[in-house]
Amino acid sequence: ECIRWILKDHNGALIGRTAAFINKNKAYNYEVPVGGMGFFECIDNTEAAFLLFDQCKTWLSARGMEAMDGPINFGENENFWGLLVEGFSPASFGMNYHLPYYRNLFEQYGFKQFFEQVTNKLDLTLPFNERFRKIAQRVSDRPGYRYEHFKIKDMEKYLNDFKVVYDKAWAYHENFTPINLEDLREQFRQLKPIMDEEMILFAYHDNEPIGFLVMAPDANQVIYYLNGKMNSIWDKLKFLYYQKTKGFTRTRVMVMGISPQYRRLGIESGFFLFLRKVMDRKPQYTELELSWVGDFNPQMLAIHVALGGVFHKRHITYRCMFDPAKPVIPMQVILEGEVKTGNSTSH
Repeated sequence: ECIRWILKDHNGALIGRTAAFINKNKAYNYEVPVGGMGFFECIDNTEAAFLLFDQCKTWLSARGMEAMDGPINFGENENFWGLLVEGFSPASFGMNYHLPYYRNLFEQYGFKQFFEQVTNKLDLTLPFNERFRKIAQRVSDRPGYRYEHFKIKDMEKYLNDFKVVYDKAWAYHENFTPINLEDLREQFRQLKPIMDEEMILFAYHDNEPIGFLVMAPDANQVIYYLNGKMNSIWDKLKFLYYQKTKGFTRTRVMVMGISPQYRRLGIESGFFLFLRKVMDRKPQYTELELSWVGDFNPQMLAIHVALGGVFHKRHITYRCMFDPAKPVIPMQVILEGEVKTGNSTSH
């Protein structure tokens, strides 16, 4: 269930927009019912911003919600999630971009940090850390373990493998809900125009799926030439033209998951070793964005550092309690398959 608003000034000029929505699969998994708000854009004016926030709050409250998270989107959190607060370089596809003053608008209204999201990047023109490479090679050489890339002709097989791993890997996350296969199918269909089969990887042990990594070229590098428009057939033809003539130099890891019983065995390292070999065959790519990792996942942040990743961007997912007397409880840290209270730094 969702609704959207636009805001105009007394001259009829557009000065803001927002949307509010309720994901009924997740809204009731918290200590209070939580709705969402997002797609927020506004001039640097607290009166205008607060009017938009009030619209969201009133609409959600009337439907039984007692808090709202934002800025987020309707679906899964790998895309368009969180407010950009550090690293204001052009955003890659699927990542939110906001002007610096947005943070003040949210925090003055009463939004509090729910969790922080860190995006690191990797320079593909440099070799991997040698220690990391040796560990990854040792893992990859173990009997019974193998890595392979996605093949569109076997899409249904890989979607089912993805679901098997996802439902195990995310089960320890606070307020987890199993992924819907049809939703997953639609996400892969949307990815198809820029999909590179070799950039979507799966790990297996004795032929059972134990991990996945999904990466895609940064479509924004081409959409830039279309002024952000992809509505008409002509726009899509131009996209294909610029894809061929301008190409991609940046790619982004969208999501990675490992079944809990295979964590701390170096499976993640094996993924990046496999990926390194893929990227070495595609020298046009010079940058890999490792986005995003929440502050509730310090283990994955440590892997980014070991890999040679450096800080790139920071987003914050905020929560606003409608009763200001109630505190915002930070997202819980995931360690060793358990959920523990705290607020470290990382998806």
